Amino acid sequence: MRRDEDEGRRQFSEYFAARREVVRRTAYLMCGDWHWADDLAQTAFIRLAANWHRIRDPQAVDAYLRTCLIRAYLSETRRVWRRRERIVAEPPDLAGPEDDAEVTARRVAFTQALRQVPPRQRLTLICRFYQGLDVAETAAALRCSEGTVKSQTARGLAALRQVLGDTVPSLAGVTEGRA
Repeated sequence: MRRDEDEGRRQFSEYFAARREVVRRTAYLMCGDWHWADDLAQTAFIRLAANWHRIRDPQAVDAYLRTCLIRAYLSETRRVWRRRERIVAEPPDLAGPEDDAEVTARRVAFTQALRQVPPRQRLTLICRFYQGLDVAETAAALRCSEGTVKSQTARGLAALRQVLGDTVPSLAGVTEGRA
């Protein structure tokens, strides 16, 4: 039995190392704050670690982790102090060596616009377009109907268009290579 536990820990450690940054970036798209994103990712990985021994299908690990992340985010948005907290203007994150100024500016504009979209619509957009899930997979992840996914996607895109105005066409590829 000890050998199984050691093997499970090793497998979890490898999975964590491979997926940590992707989950953190996804959490950032959800909440718009790197510190909060770290907390959400940590919560999701803790829940995954606690149930790692129950996972029978390795193909389901990403979906389970995504569900943990979504539920952690929705749980946090329901807290009273989160609703009262106001995000103020903050300087953009430092650009990496491979980023040029234009790409960074578009990414910052997109992220700020995404913060203005209501949480459920934001989650729907992230699942559909950032994570590449289809309508049925998104409905399963968010535990809602496919019709709700379609309406939330349409409303979320409309809200983004309203915030971004004429800059929508120039945002193509903002999240490419980030999933």
